Amino acid sequence: MASSPTSFASVKLPAELVQQAREAAQPMRRSVAGQVEYWATLGRIVEHSGLTAQEAQTAIAGYEIAARRARPSADKPASQADALLAQFMAVENDASLAQRVREVVASNRSKAGQRVA
Repeated sequence: MASSPTSFASVKLPAELVQQAREAAQPMRRSVAGQVEYWATLGRIVEHSGLTAQEAQTAIAGYEIAARRARPSADKPASQADALLAQFMAVENDASLAQRVREVVASNRSKAGQRVA
């Protein structure tokens, strides 16, 4: 009996990453697999935009600081992942994240052009 092909594959992930995904997935009502897929999609977007991981972290940290100043909250996020998600959602809603990504990509391209010349 031939088995039908599926669109899923199994992978081994560190237990700590799976636990972090479980915790981050809960408030968004995602499965653990859905959360890992979401993170992978964000990673592909960052990579495709030309940002390095450090540049993405720096941009997110800057937005996090700005968001804290603009929207002081009495409640502390339950985890770093919750804080990052809250920040991402805030800047996604006002389109400033997309604008900042465009600025960083343009800057990177400009710097790359200067090095080649």
